[in-house]
Amino acid sequence: MSISSINYSSSILGAQIRNINQQLTDLSTQLSTGKLSQNYSGMGTNEGFAIASRSQLSNIAAYTDTMTNVNVNINLANTALQSLTTIRSTVQTGSATSSQDLNVNGQTVAQNTAAAQFGSMVGVLNTQAGNRYLFSGTAYNTQSVANAGDIINGTTTQAGFKTVMAERQAADLGANGMGRLVQSQTAGVINVAEDSATSPFGLKIAAVSSTLTGATVTGPSGSPVSFSVNLNGVNPKDGDKLSVQFTLPDGSTEQIDLTASSATPTPVGSFAIDASTPVNPANTATNLNTALNTAITKLANTSLVAASAVAAGDNFFNTDSSAIGAAKTNQATPSAPISGTTALSGTAPSDSISPGFSAGDTLTVNGTTLSFVASGATGNQLNVTDSIQTLMSKIDSITGTSKPSTIHGGSITINTDDAASLSISGSTPGATAALGALGFSSSPITATQPPLRVGSTPASSATTLVNGSANTVKWYTGNDGPGSPRSTAVARVDDSVTVQYGAQADEDAIRSQLQAIAVYGTFSTSPTGQYSGAQVAALSLRTTQALTPQPGQQKIEDIQTDIAMAQNTMKDASTRQTQAKAQLQTIVDQAESASPDQVASEILSLQNALQASYQTTANLAQLSLVKYL
Repeated sequence: MSISSINYSSSILGAQIRNINQQLTDLSTQLSTGKLSQNYSGMGTNEGFAIASRSQLSNIAAYTDTMTNVNVNINLANTALQSLTTIRSTVQTGSATSSQDLNVNGQTVAQNTAAAQFGSMVGVLNTQAGNRYLFSGTAYNTQSVANAGDIINGTTTQAGFKTVMAERQAADLGANGMGRLVQSQTAGVINVAEDSATSPFGLKIAAVSSTLTGATVTGPSGSPVSFSVNLNGVNPKDGDKLSVQFTLPDGSTEQIDLTASSATPTPVGSFAIDASTPVNPANTATNLNTALNTAITKLANTSLVAASAVAAGDNFFNTDSSAIGAAKTNQATPSAPISGTTALSGTAPSDSISPGFSAGDTLTVNGTTLSFVASGATGNQLNVTDSIQTLMSKIDSITGTSKPSTIHGGSITINTDDAASLSISGSTPGATAALGALGFSSSPITATQPPLRVGSTPASSATTLVNGSANTVKWYTGNDGPGSPRSTAVARVDDSVTVQYGAQADEDAIRSQLQAIAVYGTFSTSPTGQYSGAQVAALSLRTTQALTPQPGQQKIEDIQTDIAMAQNTMKDASTRQTQAKAQLQTIVDQAESASPDQVASEILSLQNALQASYQTTANLAQLSLVKYL
């Protein structure tokens, strides 16, 4: 018989030793790397949680990078906006306190400062963060604002603001320099009339009042609007007064007061009562006519010129616009123009339009339906017996205009803050006919989009403003689509949190400031003109007011507040993510990390077991048949 030798490598004991060796190798790797395993299969049952946690950690890292980049953009935008408030303060202080001494170019020191600040403001609005223009909205690869020189002076093919301002001034003053008013005296009756029923230019007669003894004052009425004064062959008394109120192109109002006086010399703002023997009231009427002509001419060449410059700024810079209906008369008095109190329907000779609105007629205003009912109107309904003013107010509430629509001399002006969006149409034949009776012959009613230019030459006799985009510099070159400017830049900073931090140079607060500074810094007059100082004084007052934030209007600070809110949102998200990151990392560590103390203890235990196994193996290796027997 034979006895087989003990084969160590194939024995159970040998296998155990190899297993212990592998465990020691694994533990040594854990000790050196701090990880339970170098592959997922060795991580254990909790590795699924670790994988999910690591995915969340990766998202947090991405959000952190996003917030870092967004904060860079916001900080740059905030610095730019802060610069704009400094520019505003500088120009406003100058316009409010600077003397009106004119240099050889017909400007004050404050105006020269404004011109320089305009260039600075354009530079600020073209701020970039990397390759992104911060004030271009979604068109972030496009320069936000045209070059300052092009905006003011134009290019070889397009007119700049200086040209638009000059054209508008000529149109507002008129050929006779009286603000497009026509004055005459016939048989002792003084008459003053606007030169056009629908022209947007010049002085508009708003109201007339009189305490002139024995006199008859008629108007303002008619189309074009006019008023007349007839002394009826009676001399007024000392202190009797004629007052005429005008609306200027920028929406402001000015009043002329002329007081009858027997003083010699005749005081400023007065007209002489005839003192000849016998007394001749016709001479007094002539004196009143002359004084009225002088006062209108002065108003036209001072406040009107300043208001014209402001209106030109609106025409060039502002997206606000309007639709104007041709002047119409009512049924009550064939020669009398419709007014705000004129009814939307009625039977002659009532003060109403014809044809009027009927129950069942509808209008569509910017996509919203206005319905006409016999009575009991609610919501977006109107009674057919309501007034034109009620209709205009309802339209204004739908369009959201910041400048109420108006009616003057039978001509209706529907104002809007966004010329591109205005659309008013009759949804029924009756409504379309009634719109025609209001002076709107085409449907839908739309607004002429800016920039607006004087519609014909010579400008002094023009009666329309037309779209000048084809031959006029476009000052804002970024995105001007619908929606909030803030929504033009959106970033996700958490799984369910986004922030909006976009901005556009044509936002009301920015645009109105740029516009006011451009108007003030561009306007110039004759250094030696009779009315030059008064022109600049009137414009300085308007500039100071324009740069003073008004309740209900957007301010630069409002934009800063918006983007600060975005930063606060990101700060809160970052705080949450920091806490979550610590918790997620703990889950990963618990699932994948090896405890050094535990590993060392296990290695020591295995080393002892291995030593014992080796000793056992050695003893078995010395076993022989003799020793066995």
